[in-house]
Amino acid sequence: EVQLQASGGGLVQAGGSLRLSCAAAGITLEQYAIAWFRQAPGKEREAVSCISRSDGSVYYEDSVKGRFTISSDNAKNTVYLQMNSVKPEDTAVYYCATVPFFCTKQLGAFRSWGQGTQVTVSS
Repeated sequence: EVQLQASGGGLVQAGGSLRLSCAAAGITLEQYAIAWFRQAPGKEREAVSCISRSDGSVYYEDSVKGRFTISSDNAKNTVYLQMNSVKPEDTAVYYCATVPFFCTKQLGAFRSWGQGTQVTVSS
C-alpha cells in the first residue's frame, strides 16, 4: 500500500520561505515520480512541480519557476518542495502524489495522494 505524508505547511509572510516534505512509503523513488499539486479555494487543482529519478526530469509551473525548488532524498524516500519568495497567490492546500516513472501534469495519471498541507501567505 502506498502512503504519502505531506507536511511543512503553515502561515508565512510574503517574501518568506517554507519547505514542504512528502514522505513516501510503499514505493521507491527510483520507480515513481512525485509531484506537488496545489488547490486554492474555488480553483482547480494544478500541478506545481514534479521530479522523476527515472529520467532525471524536473518540472515547474511557470508562476513558481525561480522561486520553488523540488528535490528528493532517496535514503529517506522523501521529496521536498523549497518555497522561497512566496506570494499571497501561493496560498493553497498543497498535495503530493505519485505516478509511475515519469512526470506528467495529468491528474488522472496519479495513483496515490497525500492528505494535503495548508500554506497561507499573508501580504
